Amino acid sequence: MAETTRTPREIQTRAVTERPKQWQQPELLPEPDKQEGYAYRWIRVSTLNSADPRNLSAKLREGWEAVKSEEQPQLAMLADPNSRFKDNIEVGGLLLCKTPKEFVEQRNAHFDNLSKSQTESVDNNIMRQSDARMPMFSERKSTTSFGKGN
Repeated sequence: MAETTRTPREIQTRAVTERPKQWQQPELLPEPDKQEGYAYRWIRVSTLNSADPRNLSAKLREGWEAVKSEEQPQLAMLADPNSRFKDNIEVGGLLLCKTPKEFVEQRNAHFDNLSKSQTESVDNNIMRQSDARMPMFSERKSTTSFGKGN
């Protein structure tokens, strides 16, 4: 028998098939690296090159604080070079801000309670004007019934 020379299996490799990369539309705002315990949000500081200090002031009083460029170095190069906020990250009139997640949860709970109380107030107002002979309000329940096929 003739001996055949075989290449060792370690040397043989399969060509790694990789999907060709496809173009995709870029996101309008870059996504920051999340820091544990904080929520991030882009807050409007100007519209059509007109400053909006009222909105920014309200958000800062609400507990949001501007993110420093050093905290998100990958976003620093995307920041507006003509920004009023030199040490922060502003893109297209929006300033990157963060706040503790507890503040966001408390804010959401506050507005949920406000919404529920307003809904109850409207419902009570309608019920006060309702007449038993012709009710204006129906319970917010849905039922499903199955009929017999003829």
